[in-house]
Amino acid sequence: MATPASSPTSSALNTGKVQGRRKLNFSRPEDAIADARALAAAEAAGKLERLGNWSPGQCFGHVAAFIDYAFDGYPPNMPTPPWFIVIMARLFKRRLLKGFPAGMRLKGVEGGTLGIEPISTAEGLTRLESAFARLARSAPTKPNLIFGVMTHDEWLVMHLRHAELHQSFLRVRA
Repeated sequence: MATPASSPTSSALNTGKVQGRRKLNFSRPEDAIADARALAAAEAAGKLERLGNWSPGQCFGHVAAFIDYAFDGYPPNMPTPPWFIVIMARLFKRRLLKGFPAGMRLKGVEGGTLGIEPISTAEGLTRLESAFARLARSAPTKPNLIFGVMTHDEWLVMHLRHAELHQSFLRVRA
């Protein structure tokens, strides 16, 4: 299978239809970090297969960016979800925190989301490790744009599901 271009806008795959993704279930930040380190090692050995549009650095950096946004505030170009989406999401928060669907895009944002600048795998991994360490120490104090105020456990679960989603598009070739 060919490796897609690393640019978020060049011949992007519809990731909602990608077959063969890994099934992941991270219970704690250390699980996500261990998997990311294994993926980085596989890439260094020439044994990494990308099923999605992003490089490992982009995947790791994107998840890290959203953890950091929860602490530092969301960027000004982050669209505010419509009120009816917020109401529905809050009603179904438990269900939504069980996993994220692939292929979602933020309306009006180039590339469909934020925090996807091309960066090296090493830099992305460093950012991911730092962001998860920060999240493990304490909960963000800013409300989530969709779910509002969340407990520390909810923040952890949400970001672990986010890491599962993006890391599922990366797998080690035998």
